[in-house]
Amino acid sequence: MTNVVLSWLILSVSVWIISRVLPGFQVKGFGAAIGVAAIFGLLSWLIGWLLFIVIGIGTLGVGFLLAFVTRWIVNAILLKLTDALTDKLTIKSFSTALVAGLLMSALGTLGQWALSGLV
Repeated sequence: MTNVVLSWLILSVSVWIISRVLPGFQVKGFGAAIGVAAIFGLLSWLIGWLLFIVIGIGTLGVGFLLAFVTRWIVNAILLKLTDALTDKLTIKSFSTALVAGLLMSALGTLGQWALSGLV
């Protein structure tokens, strides 16, 4: 349970930081970033795996070989879905969602790495 809460906190901080540095990606404060991270996490858990499989099959297996790129595209799609489901997040375009997805992955990896030494 602690890992879920820590992952949620890392994702929330990542969303908030991205909203400060990426034009076209806006979150209405840190409290909203926590809610956005919860919605994104739920969508990722519910349909992220399905999108990954559909893209992998749709690209005739290349999507599975290039799993990082596929996961990156899935994250961008999930960000746009999160944007559609809440008024706390505004993403200007899909290209902005792609950049945000890449930054979110990088910040999340750094956050997990930093906390792994503490926990």
